[in-house]
Amino acid sequence: MTNRTAVGLIGIGLLGQALASRLIGAGFDVVGFDRDHAKNEKLAQLGGRAALSIADVARRCGRIVLAVFSTDQVEEVVERQLLPLLEGSGGVVLCASTCDPDRIAALAARAAGRGLRILEMPISGSSGQVGRGEGVGLIGGDGELARELEPVLRAMCPTYFQVGKVGDAGRAKLAINLILGLNRLAFAEGLAFAERLGLDPAAFLKLARASACYSQVMDVKGAKMVTRDFAPEGRVTQHLKDVHLMLEQAERAGQSLPLLAVHADVLEACVRHGEGELDNSIVVEEIRRRVQRRQA
Repeated sequence: MTNRTAVGLIGIGLLGQALASRLIGAGFDVVGFDRDHAKNEKLAQLGGRAALSIADVARRCGRIVLAVFSTDQVEEVVERQLLPLLEGSGGVVLCASTCDPDRIAALAARAAGRGLRILEMPISGSSGQVGRGEGVGLIGGDGELARELEPVLRAMCPTYFQVGKVGDAGRAKLAINLILGLNRLAFAEGLAFAERLGLDPAAFLKLARASACYSQVMDVKGAKMVTRDFAPEGRVTQHLKDVHLMLEQAERAGQSLPLLAVHADVLEACVRHGEGELDNSIVVEEIRRRVQRRQA
């Protein structure tokens, strides 16, 4: 039987839209809110229902997905807006945002003390991959709660893993994103190198995908780099936010991340060039610019 139980959604950006599409496609009634009115209209176009406010979402839904930008925004939404309305209700917040692992764990503990349950669920994959059901969910929190929410989780991510306690999923996501980002940067540099040597970039992409250096990044981002189509599926600013979290976590853990420091420098250069809201595959343009400056 089709499940029409309402699921709330706060944050209707690229990820939020992909999650809304997955939930609506699975038969859930999605009630969402974003500060940007145009994004609320986008939800309605997808088949969801736009709420008047975050409080309106909380009044109408016992299960709420957060897909906002940062840890600061997650804390703001939960503590200042959801808790006053849902305290003692046994409601659930599914946090799909990539957060500071220590802060999300502390937030979950504070919320639990007031009767609001938080399950951490960052997702590995671009918004396009999530929309196609190819995202991989990383679950941090109570296993029994995850089993209770299995239909919702499975609708959003057909593949997901229980990683550990709240905070552990964020730690795993940061480590995955570190590898992913460096793969993306390595391919960008290799592609720019091939171009500089006079090779046809489209032909080189085809060759690279069949070679020992293959990574999924080539499937997801390769054509965007070759054709210079940087319509966003994962924005530069979003990944740079994650990179800063990685560097902070590494400092706390006493680990040096020299390759990540280079990546941060490239991403920050993209932001300085006004490319922060474009797809993170645009790092290839910064590599191309550095080649040109060297030749100048």
